[in-house]
Amino acid sequence: MSTRSTSPDGGVVFVVCCCLHLPQLFSTCVAFSLVADMGFWRGAIGNWSMSLWCVCFAMTLLISIVELCRADSEFPFFWCNISVTYACYAALICLSASIIYSITYVQFVPYGPYRDRAIAATAFSCIAFVLYVIEVAGMRAWYDLEEIFFYEHTMSALLKVLETFVAGVIFAFLSNTSLYLHQPALEWCVAVYSICFILAAVVLLLDLAEWKYMLSRTFSIFQLVLSLLSVLLYISALVLWPLYQFSEEFGGQPQRSSDGDCRDELTHDMCTWDQRLAVAVLTAINLLVYVADLGYWAHQVSVGTEDQPRVS
Repeated sequence: MSTRSTSPDGGVVFVVCCCLHLPQLFSTCVAFSLVADMGFWRGAIGNWSMSLWCVCFAMTLLISIVELCRADSEFPFFWCNISVTYACYAALICLSASIIYSITYVQFVPYGPYRDRAIAATAFSCIAFVLYVIEVAGMRAWYDLEEIFFYEHTMSALLKVLETFVAGVIFAFLSNTSLYLHQPALEWCVAVYSICFILAAVVLLLDLAEWKYMLSRTFSIFQLVLSLLSVLLYISALVLWPLYQFSEEFGGQPQRSSDGDCRDELTHDMCTWDQRLAVAVLTAINLLVYVADLGYWAHQVSVGTEDQPRVS
């Protein structure tokens, strides 16, 4: 493997900051500024979206400062994994904020200046999403991955990012404790989401530190066992959550119209029935991701190999 530095030179860092980080900062700043200017019209969904754009703005600014000051050269391998991981999360955050804000809020705002601001904020959020995707895709060229290996470009890393991100969105809906505190079975589902999130986050942190190469075979088996456990847990949640939320026999509400909180007019928030449905859909999506993760690690263990650093 080549021994040259993995950190790009100052010129490349300057170009990246000007061509990607500055537009990212501008897009996220405009997005949350437009929503913040809507006052009481922004509602709970607007506050949630605004907080996500603020986080992306703050983290992008911090990463830009570190890279411009060349502080990342002190820990190049770890920093590159961290920076591309953040870019993946930021892309997912902006995408989810754009989708959720538009379908649960923007379409219900009356025509006028507030609606125009909401539409503009969604547009800038979409632009930020595209810019973060370009950063993730371009990281391979910037860090010359033909010679240097980075964990975050493997399929396993992308699956772990998706698992933790989808779980994070689920937790956002579960902030409404009335969704589950009345049923032990639903509390079990919340425990499933929490346990699987913690396991995925721990594995992701271990991989970021490149621990997987100390005992690669053992680590693969460890990942396989965790993936199997997570799949089984999510299957139980996928059965229990819809059953107790939408079946009248178990105290659920099968029809949206039966929920008094759900109205056609703007309520500045998702009604309870919609939140239940969103958690059910996200549970199914995350189960599919965990199944893909299980299949990946089953293949790695069966063939005795996994993504390894490429040698020039």
